[in-house]
Amino acid sequence: MLINGWSGSGGDAFPDFFRKAGVGPLIGSRTWGGLIGISGAPTLIDGGMITVPTFRQYNQDGTWFKEGHGVDPDINVPEDYSKLSVGVDNQLEKAIEVVIRLHKETPYVYPKQPPYEKR
Repeated sequence: MLINGWSGSGGDAFPDFFRKAGVGPLIGSRTWGGLIGISGAPTLIDGGMITVPTFRQYNQDGTWFKEGHGVDPDINVPEDYSKLSVGVDNQLEKAIEVVIRLHKETPYVYPKQPPYEKR
């Protein structure tokens, strides 16, 4: 899974769940770390706004999600904005490289079809 500092809220939670489920490696850079939700923020008289944290996520073991830190990648690949500006995404390229390698190491095994039932 690709992650980076632009990933926040669900972009923090989903990689966390992905890792805990053992689905595969997280590739890229640490997520933003902003998972505390906001709601009911009234506008100010000048049109500005104040946001107030109102709800937070906790883990199944009863500990709080690391708010303000985010999710660290398994394979750290810092974003290279100079390359990105010319259409080269070094994080995506690394992810493709890893997926191809993992596929060769552990190719998909199609499940065997069970015999047809006799009814």
